[in-house]
Amino acid sequence: MTTTGLVQGASVVAAVLFILSLAGLSRQESARRGVNLGMAGMALALGATIALALVRSERPAGVTAALILLVLVVGATVGTWRARSVEMTQMPELIALLHSFVGLAAVLVGYGSYLTSYPLGHAGSGAGADTVHAVEIYLGVLIGAVTLTGSLVAFGKLSGRLKSAPVTLPARNWLNLGVIVACAGLLAWYLTVVGPASGAAAVVPLLLMTVLALALGWHLVAAIGGGDMPVVVSMLNSYSGWAAAAAGFMLGNDLLIITGALVGSSGAILSYIMCRAMNRSFVSVILGGFGQKAGPSSSDGPGGEHRETTAPTVADQLVAARSVIIAPGYGMAVAKAQYPVADLAAKLIGRGVRVRFAIHPVAGRLPGHMNVLLAEAKVPYDIVEGMDEINVDFAETDVVLVIGANDTVNPAAQEDPGSPIAGMPVLQAWHARDVVVFKRSMATGYAGVQNPLFFRENTTMLFGDAKDRLEEILKSL
Repeated sequence: MTTTGLVQGASVVAAVLFILSLAGLSRQESARRGVNLGMAGMALALGATIALALVRSERPAGVTAALILLVLVVGATVGTWRARSVEMTQMPELIALLHSFVGLAAVLVGYGSYLTSYPLGHAGSGAGADTVHAVEIYLGVLIGAVTLTGSLVAFGKLSGRLKSAPVTLPARNWLNLGVIVACAGLLAWYLTVVGPASGAAAVVPLLLMTVLALALGWHLVAAIGGGDMPVVVSMLNSYSGWAAAAAGFMLGNDLLIITGALVGSSGAILSYIMCRAMNRSFVSVILGGFGQKAGPSSSDGPGGEHRETTAPTVADQLVAARSVIIAPGYGMAVAKAQYPVADLAAKLIGRGVRVRFAIHPVAGRLPGHMNVLLAEAKVPYDIVEGMDEINVDFAETDVVLVIGANDTVNPAAQEDPGSPIAGMPVLQAWHARDVVVFKRSMATGYAGVQNPLFFRENTTMLFGDAKDRLEEILKSL
């Protein structure tokens, strides 16, 4: 069998491993296996790509191998360092930043492919790629540029470097539409001049489109508020997949096309599911918040008097309870409180208390963020339930511990039509007999909306670092 045949076979096996990896990641119990399958598939894909590059290269094999090795060492060193040093609370912005790398790669591959096919200043000496390839280059650069700046804006909002509030320029939807129409017009111009004799002529519309696409990516994500960033990160994951697929078409790499299509389609499906979970329009998110008209909310300001409690008092409530639900949020991740939370759950279960965890689909700032934290602390999978499973049980629950969550337990989503989060399905913690909210202060959540739950008669506030307060409760138990 030839080297090309072996590479094609390895590509098929790698693609199958990626599909099995996605299937494994769909459930907590099989997630570890899914990650391992994905790693095996990626190692095989890299090996196949390197082998194909060595076969196709016009340089001496030793030179090509040295260049590839240099790139791999640099990439692996940086990637390993960031993976080992990143905090779980920084994972969402890291993923957004990684998406920008994929977009940048698609842009660079596009221009590299253009320069290979149509060398600048050498009209008539180009390789003469056909119209299909010319369109692949154009679309690859377009998708990559939108992904690049959109991901950088998401990174800025998630990391606090940019304001989370949406940037609403006048006639913003018309601006987006105008940019898209202009890119279509530039494509027509590009196709009329691109060819073996084009020289530098066709690069002008390509450069103009790149500038417009970079601006479009920035504006699409900047126009979406921080509360919707989990959906945006998921959507950018889809964009990065399509950018990778576009790069695969430009490079003639079937494996990259398959992998990109898998990432793109799975990211789009996840984004759709999350949009439904947040009562957001899928089309609206894609189009940068088109059609969103959130008005002023009565829940934005002070909501009344809150009542404070202490760790020993909460411990007494838990000892007397028969059923306890713990609703974690991003604040739990910030405080690194997942370990005392797991210890508390184990102690209560040992006392005969029924304990479960309620996970909102967008708890944290990344899909599955809370599930990963709880799995890291060895919380049993069978007591971790999703919002749809557990919402009906809050009315029969004695105590709910809301740890670092805000928007996901906000009754204003269902009771205040003017709220920015109106219509968003939330954990209905307020139906429980007693609710204890762990927070550092009375500040609003990531969406910037005040939570009326904090002022209800059955709610008490336990202020301070969640990890410290939980450890005090454990001592009192």
